[in-house]
This record gives sequence, C-alpha cells and structure tokens, in this order.
Amino acid sequence: MLRKDLIQKSPVVQIIGNDYMEKGQFAAVISRAGVGKTQFLVQIAISWLLEGKKVIHISLYDTIDKINLRYKEGYTNLIDSVGYIDPQKASRLWDDLAPCKFGITCHENTFSPKNIRDYLVSLRKNSLEMPSMIVVDGLDFDRDCSVVLDKLLELASEFSLAIWFSMKSHREEAFTDKGFPIQLDKVQDRFAKAIYLQPKEDKIEVVILKDGEKVNERHLIEPATMMLA
Repeated sequence: MLRKDLIQKSPVVQIIGNDYMEKGQFAAVISRAGVGKTQFLVQIAISWLLEGKKVIHISLYDTIDKINLRYKEGYTNLIDSVGYIDPQKASRLWDDLAPCKFGITCHENTFSPKNIRDYLVSLRKNSLEMPSMIVVDGLDFDRDCSVVLDKLLELASEFSLAIWFSMKSHREEAFTDKGFPIQLDKVQDRFAKAIYLQPKEDKIEVVILKDGEKVNERHLIEPATMMLA
C-alpha cells in the first residue's frame, strides 16, 4: 500500500506518467547549473525503485556518499509529501529499496561504455539481478558525445536498459529553431524523452520538450523538494 501511495504522489509519475520508456531508449533532464537536474533524476529513479526495478546511478562528480544522501533525501521528501506515515513502515520500505540502487562514481576521463558493459556482464555471469535503468549524471554535452552515445545506445539495447542523462544548458544560449537547447538539438534524434527545468519566480517550471503528446506540457515544482507546487 505504501509503495502505491508513493508512486501516485511521485512528481515524476504525475508529470510524465508511469508508462516507462521502452527498453533501449534514452531520455534527458536539461537545465542550467544549479536548477535541479540531479534531484529530478533521483525522483525518476525512485519511481522506478518503487516499481520493483533496479537502478544504477553513475555520477561524474558526486561521491558515493553524496549519491546515497541524494536518494535518502529524495525518498524523505516523497514520504513527507504524502502526509503522516508510520516511521517504521517508511524505514522498512527504504531498507527494501536501498539495495536495489547502486551508485558508481567516476571522472570524465575514466567514464566509458566499455566499463559499464564489463560491469553489466559481470552481473549477468554471476546470475545477479540486472538493472532496468541507468542514470548518467555529469556527461559534458557541450562536447561531441555522438560516439559515446552510440555505444551506450548499443549497450542499452543489448541489456534492455533505459538510460536517463543530465544535460547542462547555459543561461546565455537561446533555443534552436526546433525548440531545443543546443546541447539536446545536436543529439535529439537519439532521445525519446526530454524534460527542461527552468526557474520561474520561486518555483521550478518543468517543460516537456520530447515525449509524444505531452510535448509543451508545463508543471511547477518546489525547488527544495522537487514535489509538485
């Protein structure tokens, strides 16, 4: 029952639904620095965890402790949004969810699709549960990422994964004629979903840039919690 309540209250489910991406697809959360890309990605990942799916979170700048803290804070914010919940029930559910999320930290010069594939192969060889989703947080889309993305797309297809990326845009850059930040425009053909976050007064506006009929839908969320305003 608690899982169901949290899924229904999840800002991710309320904004983009729970019809999760087809396996082998890419999606992105885009904003300029400091707006909330990583926190929103964490809420996406938590919604997958609540559905019983396993998640790998790869960060190019956070430590493992920081990744774990982000997930615990994101879960706490979601719990608080529901109203009163027995703390013991909330704690037990977190104890069930936490082992299904695995954090990996690396530097940009050590990040490679090959390393990810080697890790996934080792899971498969040892008959361990495979992830349904990978978060890649911190890849520099100002550079040419086409080769890395193509290799990751092959990997996503091979292992039946959905991969969500953070994508940093810049305040001074206008959107392209297609209505995308330039970082997405260069690679948009590879992405099934794209969500843009921008400050709006004391809230964050979530704009759906790619997602079928949901394109151009807008929602307001609270900056401190990522919950719907």
